[in-house]
Amino acid sequence: MSSYQAWQVAQKEDGSFWGHEETLNTDDLPHGSGILIKVSHSSLNYKDALSANGNKGVTRKFPHTPGIDAVGRRVDDDSPVLVTGYDLGMNTNGGFGEYIKVPEEWIASVPFANPRVSMIYGTAGLTAGLCVQKLRKIGATPQDGKVVITGATGSVGSVAVELLTMLGFDVVAISGKAPKHLLELGAKEVLPRSALEATKKPLVKPLFAHAIDTVGGRPLAELLKQIQPGGSVVCCGMVTGVGLETTVLPFILRGINLLGVDSVEIPLSEKQAIWDLLAGDWACPKTEASAKYIGRHQLDKYLSAFLEGKSSGKIVLDHSLTQSKI
Repeated sequence: MSSYQAWQVAQKEDGSFWGHEETLNTDDLPHGSGILIKVSHSSLNYKDALSANGNKGVTRKFPHTPGIDAVGRRVDDDSPVLVTGYDLGMNTNGGFGEYIKVPEEWIASVPFANPRVSMIYGTAGLTAGLCVQKLRKIGATPQDGKVVITGATGSVGSVAVELLTMLGFDVVAISGKAPKHLLELGAKEVLPRSALEATKKPLVKPLFAHAIDTVGGRPLAELLKQIQPGGSVVCCGMVTGVGLETTVLPFILRGINLLGVDSVEIPLSEKQAIWDLLAGDWACPKTEASAKYIGRHQLDKYLSAFLEGKSSGKIVLDHSLTQSKI
């Protein structure tokens, strides 16, 4: 048995939830026959914020340790390993603790020279890579025209902006935040959220060849009306809502495609392929250079920013950063 530190979420008597550091034991981790991993870094995601806020659609039972991403070393052979998605950080204790125990089939190898770089990308970077891969698989090319990205300052959108720019696409970013960072990542143009304000018209002037949508809801419905004939929209998020009120007209009059991306339950081999690309030809140096590292004692502040729509860029949890070291 080994004791370790974890940032755990518990429910108070009044029904509210609070996050705090707790000393736990590895013997209490689930997946008794699983692989024990000593975690060095994790990555902050919107789903972690939901779990920390007591969202029962993400995490059923509390107390619980969030963190849907983790990189570290196997205890049995000291090899560097990477885990994202599946049930990690949802109902299986996650990367906000110094140890996790997971099934072998959840574990990917680390292609990065420095393992902590994998957490700059995390599930968000993996999702961005899967979105770009899906566009390329349906034949999208820079010659098609502009590609628009919603929620562009978020952890998924910002990686997608830099990656598509490096691949030669003209990127238009939509964001409610200042445009400077997005322009530095390579966006040719930054539009305000009002570019996707609700209209009664079922179709409007087609402005974009393709799109990556990270927000869902009403903005996605409006985005579908602005896609050029034969274009595609890759959907991967639900920040503004899970509903989608639209008509069939963009699909039957312009022949557009709405494509979904799942980064959680897909086969490990598909995740590994994207990780290998992000560590090689698809590396995003500007994203890597701008990452912010925090300690466990700062998690509450940065997770709250996700729920308030104030988070931007990549935030990495470094378990070696204690309050006394910052």
